[in-house]
Amino acid sequence: MEFLTTINDMLTQNLGEFGPLIIVGVLGLVMVLVAVSLMMSQPEDPLKKLQRSNAAPKKQKKSKKDQLRNSGRNEQLEKFATFLEPKNEEELSAMQLKLRQAGYQSKDSVRFFHFAQFALGIIGIVIGVMLVTVFANGQEFTTQQTLIRVLLPAGAGYMLPKYWITRRVEERKEAITSGFPDTLDLMLVCVEAGQSLDQAIVRVAGEMKASYPDIAQEFEVVAYEMKAGKDKNTVLRDFGTRCGVQDVNSFVTVMIQSATFGTSIAEALRVYAGEMRDKRVMRAEEAANKLPTKMTLATMMLTVPPLLVILVGPSANVISEFGSK
Repeated sequence: MEFLTTINDMLTQNLGEFGPLIIVGVLGLVMVLVAVSLMMSQPEDPLKKLQRSNAAPKKQKKSKKDQLRNSGRNEQLEKFATFLEPKNEEELSAMQLKLRQAGYQSKDSVRFFHFAQFALGIIGIVIGVMLVTVFANGQEFTTQQTLIRVLLPAGAGYMLPKYWITRRVEERKEAITSGFPDTLDLMLVCVEAGQSLDQAIVRVAGEMKASYPDIAQEFEVVAYEMKAGKDKNTVLRDFGTRCGVQDVNSFVTVMIQSATFGTSIAEALRVYAGEMRDKRVMRAEEAANKLPTKMTLATMMLTVPPLLVILVGPSANVISEFGSK
């Protein structure tokens, strides 16, 4: 008991009133991290393998389908699927769509996203505890100040992946919008040269990788889905949904209507590509017209104060000299 009392007094003197609680919290976090790492590195139970091998034929067929669907997934994250994936199908589909719009096509993207939130939240808590203890320099904090310094880094770490995904989605939409007119021009050339729409999409996906990799990746997915035998209209609609760009959605509508009514795809592409080129020029003109307005404030802040100093400074100096005389 005397030993524990000595340790308690030492922690209270060095870390303040909440020193023992802080140490217990840090040890708890360390134990949680160690337990999670051990669970993730734990090998699969041999009995489960035997149960799968001795399952019924129907279950074996289902397991083969599940294996095809889950091929390429991380087996370590599979153990924590119930914690790292939303249980609601709508929330899961919305999260998968947002991550695909950000350019993350992996099957484990949702799990990695939630794992990143969890890990960065714990790292934020550790940083907050260090701010209160190690970097406090003997300063004592109230309970409210301690909670603020601990919870703010944890909240920032938890929200950082969401902010990154949102920013990545916007950047990718801008990249797709800027590269879409050139993509349509190349597709028009391919179609007018005698290629079908499927062949034109494959050619565009290969040629645009160097200049516009984001739109090339989306066309590559479209090409693979068409080769797999998926309905063309469904593939095009999914393409527009994944991109999340109004120009692409309009292009999908034009292609579906052209195939439905039997009109020439080359003529529809020619008209729509011309509209996209005009639209890109209008966007450039709009950005150029906004530039003087954005520069007005900076110009006033950088030019007016020096100008006032140059004009008013000598007069103020002369007035001060006359006043002293």
